[in-house]
Amino acid sequence: MDDQKEDPSNKKPTNFHFYSDKIPFCSDSDEDSSDGVDFLTNFSFNDASSNYQKTPRIFDRFYNSSSSDDEGDVSSSSNYQRRLDYMLQFLDRKLSTSYSSDQPLPEFVGAGGDTGIFKLPARAPVHPNRPPSLEIRPHPLRETQVGRFLRNILCVNDNDNGPQLWAGTECGVRVWDLNIDDMYGGQAEDGELEEGGTVRYWESAQVESATMCLVGDGGSRALWTGHKDGRIRCWKMMDFFSENFFCGTGNNGSYRNGFQEVLAWQAHHGPVLSIVVSSYGDIWSGSEGGAIKIWPWEAVEKSLSLTIGERNMAALLIERSYIDLRSQVTLNGAYSNVFTSEVKYMLSDHSGAKVWSAGFQSFALWDACTRELLKVFNIDGQIENMSPDALLEDEMKMKSLSGSKEKAQNSFNFFQRSCNAILGAADAVRRAAVKGSFGEDNRRTEALVSTVDGMVWTGCANGLLVQWDRNGNRLHEFQYHSFAVQCFCTIGERIWVGYISGTVQVLDLNGDLLGEWVAHSSPVIDLAVGGGYVFTLANHGGIRGWNITSPGPLDNLFRTELAGKEFLYTKLENLKILAGTWNVAQGRATPDSLISWLGSAATDIGIIVAGLQEVEMGAGFLAMSAAKETMGLEGSSAGQWWLDMIGKILDEGSTFSRVGSRQLAGLLISVWVRNNIRGHLGDVDVAAVPCGLGRAIGNKGAVGLRMRVYGRVMCFVNCHFAAHLEAVSRRNADFDHVYRTMVFSRPSNLLNTASAVVSSAVQILRVTNAMGINPVEGMPELSEADMVVFLGDFNYRLGGISDDEARDFVSQRCFDWLKERDQLREEMEAGNVFQGMREGYIGFPPSYKFEKHQSGLAGYDSGEKKRIPAWCDRILYRDNRSALASTCSLDCPVVSSIVQYEACMDVTDSDHKPVRCILSVEVARVDELVRRQVFGEIIRSNEKIKRFLEEMSKVPEAIVSTNNIILQNQDPSILRITNKSKKNRALFEICCEGLATIKEDGQASNHCPRGGFGFPQWLQVNPAAGIIEPDHIAEISIRHEEYQTLEEFVDGVSRSCWCEDARDKEVMLLVKMLGSCTTEIKRHRVRLRYSITGKITHMNSTSDNSNPFQSNLLHRSDFQKISGFCDIVDHLRNLHSP
Repeated sequence: MDDQKEDPSNKKPTNFHFYSDKIPFCSDSDEDSSDGVDFLTNFSFNDASSNYQKTPRIFDRFYNSSSSDDEGDVSSSSNYQRRLDYMLQFLDRKLSTSYSSDQPLPEFVGAGGDTGIFKLPARAPVHPNRPPSLEIRPHPLRETQVGRFLRNILCVNDNDNGPQLWAGTECGVRVWDLNIDDMYGGQAEDGELEEGGTVRYWESAQVESATMCLVGDGGSRALWTGHKDGRIRCWKMMDFFSENFFCGTGNNGSYRNGFQEVLAWQAHHGPVLSIVVSSYGDIWSGSEGGAIKIWPWEAVEKSLSLTIGERNMAALLIERSYIDLRSQVTLNGAYSNVFTSEVKYMLSDHSGAKVWSAGFQSFALWDACTRELLKVFNIDGQIENMSPDALLEDEMKMKSLSGSKEKAQNSFNFFQRSCNAILGAADAVRRAAVKGSFGEDNRRTEALVSTVDGMVWTGCANGLLVQWDRNGNRLHEFQYHSFAVQCFCTIGERIWVGYISGTVQVLDLNGDLLGEWVAHSSPVIDLAVGGGYVFTLANHGGIRGWNITSPGPLDNLFRTELAGKEFLYTKLENLKILAGTWNVAQGRATPDSLISWLGSAATDIGIIVAGLQEVEMGAGFLAMSAAKETMGLEGSSAGQWWLDMIGKILDEGSTFSRVGSRQLAGLLISVWVRNNIRGHLGDVDVAAVPCGLGRAIGNKGAVGLRMRVYGRVMCFVNCHFAAHLEAVSRRNADFDHVYRTMVFSRPSNLLNTASAVVSSAVQILRVTNAMGINPVEGMPELSEADMVVFLGDFNYRLGGISDDEARDFVSQRCFDWLKERDQLREEMEAGNVFQGMREGYIGFPPSYKFEKHQSGLAGYDSGEKKRIPAWCDRILYRDNRSALASTCSLDCPVVSSIVQYEACMDVTDSDHKPVRCILSVEVARVDELVRRQVFGEIIRSNEKIKRFLEEMSKVPEAIVSTNNIILQNQDPSILRITNKSKKNRALFEICCEGLATIKEDGQASNHCPRGGFGFPQWLQVNPAAGIIEPDHIAEISIRHEEYQTLEEFVDGVSRSCWCEDARDKEVMLLVKMLGSCTTEIKRHRVRLRYSITGKITHMNSTSDNSNPFQSNLLHRSDFQKISGFCDIVDHLRNLHSP
């Protein structure tokens, strides 16, 4: 597999930044600080065409005016008050020596907690192993997102307004305004608790099915989305700069919530899997079974020009106007696998005016203008034969092979045929089970992108990156990561790659790796570029913005500044956790016993964790439980009884809510949360590790539950280890096995469809699990938690002491003497078990073993075995502290202390006494709104950062050869762009800003843009994008067809055709120039007239020097007659800008 790949270890890329993931690290519970800067573009059009007037967009007739909800910004006084509160909290923590009303108990700390897998996870205000990021949408709790998960993101810019970030959800779309005020100050309304800290957004009315794909259309000021039900919807871009947008009026109705789509129609029978807008403004979409349909711009324009009262007619008009490419191609005799598989991905190559369609194993290349199929090839670059003769030959071979098999089959008896059928079915199941993991399928295409140099890059499920030229020829392949590629995006001369492991890589156009880091704790499923940021969407729904210059010098500047202002955005939360363990010996408890154990101590408790052992035992039950586990089933009637009883005691529903539980044979763990903090807790995952016979039976083992509390990860593990006095090493081994192998996953009752976003390769991804914890390879998941609590019947006994001696010490309450004989303490001191964990002072008698229903210390075992009393039932924990004196901060975000640790000696329902422990927990978390504000202030106040950003925003000086072009014959016209910079490359892109007809008086009518600023069908611009080397000239060929025949399609069939309007036409070409890594744009307009009548009309070429944004325009060379190409080159090289 690697023989043909370039070995990245042999490459020595320059400027490489490696953000190591070899050290487990998180900052702010994986919610990092903001990063980057907003490169706002001047969106006024100013060029030599001073009399160019833009007309209202085609949508203006399609909307009606209606009121919208009032939108209130977060007041600055409220924000400063929050900062003041955090500063006071910070000072209180620094000046006070005691911060708890409950005096904590002394604690014993086990040895060995600072090495290996027991080393504490590093935390800091800003992650040191990756660039700082801007939290657009902090990691939301999974439980709040059911039916609302984000599936994809896209930045849209219409050249008039600032960039907008759109996201497709399972029930519609939402949009963020990427202007400075919102990104560095605005947030979602406080009432939407699940979106706390999110930048302010607007959400559409709910639609019937999930958004599968989306594409921006700046020319129409629209967003097109494809949905699971086969429909395509059109959404109008928000008018954030409109005076009445925040005043309650607007064309979209209620802007804040529930804005409606403009147009929707049934596009496919199956889901719309991919959608693009071509270089000519047409909408292309792909679906299942190789279905590809085109909606010509003329039909789209006609539909959108209808009034609001004609929306039904508009939907019907566009729905029937499609071109069915699959039927067109097969009618012409071509056929390929690409026309039978899903069209998962489509790409519009603006540079070469082509459209790529891709399945998992093959590609098709189309001419965007003529819509002809140019080429079909597989993932190895091999061209597939599509001729009818080849198809017939393949069909004959298949028939011949089928006939020979049929003859041979006649000699098989019934048993053999049945056996073959069973084996074949089993093989099919096996192939389906490993789909996306092994064999050819791990090379399948998962993403593709086009770059400014005309290349196309594809990413595979095995992490392979493949470079193709614009004609579909395979050039190079690279591999820097072993996990599946999920998404691409490109900005300037950089390519960003998102992986299923949560890693992001940045490459240059040559394929050299510039840097990589773990961007999210779950798969990066989409990327988008806008406003000076690259935005990453994680599978859990979080969105981060990374500066487009990352990795680079800005990263360290931002990191230092943000870390130094930690006290401004750190918020402290306090809660109490009650953890209880009880070996119930297959019995049932009375309500009074449960009240004594849990209910009596629950008054000011936020979280209650109950761990039970031996809920149900017996050989038959254990065997049945093991069988159920293999099928993903769990639970029993006895376990449900305990859950119901505890729920009644805790007033479940009114006061507490059960957030999760897990049962493995006789082990059961459950967690209840007080309702007033329920909104701050979620991402609940569960786990089970059997330690019984062959590590497969659950009579011994552990069950765990993990959740996110105030953004911090807490794990609770209920254990039952090997019994008997002499089995110390087995108990140590049980703990080690549990700690190393416990892997959390979503509870079966909380499964949702979010995983549908990610490739099936996620099924074998070890380091990315349900919550999104992404530990370093080889590190257990428990090692990445901020807090871990172990509770249960650990079965450690008192050694080197007789039963009588032990009872005597107990009766005298000489527990300190007994603890010297405690096997658990001895093993912890030696660093053999529970390394680095803490236990409160034991001031209660040993909890084992008692005679049932006998109260008092006289109830210890008096049977034949007469077991020595022991503290079998224990509760231990660890937090983020590396030393006892550590205070709560973003460097040490979870600090706990034990305020109560006791056994309920009055409970006699079992041979074990229930034990409980109350922990007072302090949690430090980030106020994302305040941190974004601090980030914005750093940009405005730090002189080094300001100078760097100003330098990065510069676009190389360039000159366009003319403002005016006249096309009159078949000879192409050459537009030349000169890069006058001596050291920097310049990037250019050409689009069509508007099309008009020439009136009798020689003046142009209003210029109307096509979709996606596409070119008219009669115009060819090649290349429409590219790179100009320093002190070089780019030549762009501009030509037209002699005449253009238009066809009208109805239900995929051509019904009529006619010659296009024969009047002279005028096109306003927009030349956009960019630097190698910036979103700052300089523009130049070129007026192009296409003379069909033969009349030559003069065009005004004077510049409007009065425009305030003139500095953002490209300079134009004076138009003059030059004899030949050499003269042109010499003239442009020596030309100096005014």
